Amino acid sequence: MMENVRPIRTAADYDSAIAEVTKYFENEPVVGTPDADRFVLLLDLIEAYEDEHFPIKVPDPPA
Repeated sequence: MMENVRPIRTAADYDSAIAEVTKYFENEPVVGTPDADRFVLLLDLIEAYEDEHFPIKVPDPPA
């Protein structure tokens, strides 16, 4: 199952990863299982893609 995990390079890859990880939120896997490892790996890949493509700017403090 882990062999199907690949980098998120495009918006289509991102959408696919989001769809897959949503299933795990609906039925959270048991820690230490291959499904749990896949869940964590997908979340890490999604986070990296979002950090690069949807950065959140830190607001300037009020003067």
